[in-house]
Amino acid sequence: MAAVLALCAGFLLAVLWFDLMFDVQVLGRGRGADPLPEEVLASIAAYYRRVTTQARPMNYLVGVVMLVTAGGTLIGLFRGVGSPALRLLSLALCGIPIVAARARTVPNAVRLGSRADPPDVQSRLAHAICRDHLAFFGTIAAFAVLQLLAW
Repeated sequence: MAAVLALCAGFLLAVLWFDLMFDVQVLGRGRGADPLPEEVLASIAAYYRRVTTQARPMNYLVGVVMLVTAGGTLIGLFRGVGSPALRLLSLALCGIPIVAARARTVPNAVRLGSRADPPDVQSRLAHAICRDHLAFFGTIAAFAVLQLLAW
């Protein structure tokens, strides 16, 4: 099971890496009252429009991998393989970003991709997505390390 979970984590890290290639355009640009430059918003929004709404059915693969990751981690938690503390830590490291992505990050990305909001709202969405992805990258990387150590 640890090998499958490590592979899932690697896949999710790759997805996050691609997202971050666009998200980093907001770094170093204040979150003040001024919206991001139009070319930055256009670049990030176009990416999220493609990957969240125009890439169907391939965009569902990310959700499937998230489900396999969470489900496999829950199975590992109840099967009793390894330290209980490490099993709980694994669940937190994958569960928190998966739930947060479903509840907040993906809806924000869909909304940003629609470009329906004014530039200041789009800028806030872009900053929030970037913050989420940076945090998720760290937690999924830590989850991957735990799975590789268990393997």
